[in-house]
Amino acid sequence: MPIRLVALLLTLALSACAGLTRHEPVRVAIAAVEPLPGEGLELRFLVKLRLQNPNDVALDFNGAFIELDVRGQPFASGVSDAAGSVPRYGEAVVAIPVTVSALQAVRQAIGAVGRSDMSRLDYVLRGKLAGAGFVDMPFESRGALDWSDALGR
Repeated sequence: MPIRLVALLLTLALSACAGLTRHEPVRVAIAAVEPLPGEGLELRFLVKLRLQNPNDVALDFNGAFIELDVRGQPFASGVSDAAGSVPRYGEAVVAIPVTVSALQAVRQAIGAVGRSDMSRLDYVLRGKLAGAGFVDMPFESRGALDWSDALGR
């Protein structure tokens, strides 16, 4: 009898491990940045992220955190309790309000003085989506924001 119990437990353990298949990380890109009313010495923006799921199963999330570095310096961060699902081999957009301190904005402006190309801002976006249970889905994305239209170039 103990051998059957051990065999049963081993079979259950192996089948549980099979359910923990490794997923490709979610791909995240900035889809839009829209201004929000600021408070005091803060600037506020609504950052819309495009989430792409390269997996064969839907990825459910319940909350998000992001931090944005611009030109290698911390610039903005934000959180959202938004919940949703990114379909298998599909995409979704999630909106996260972010805050930029006036000090960070001034640092970026001072750092930009004398730069020849003000229309392109290199960024690194890091964050995580809160998954089911205690499983978080971290991500990192790099790119450049092109402000040439806004600057009239």
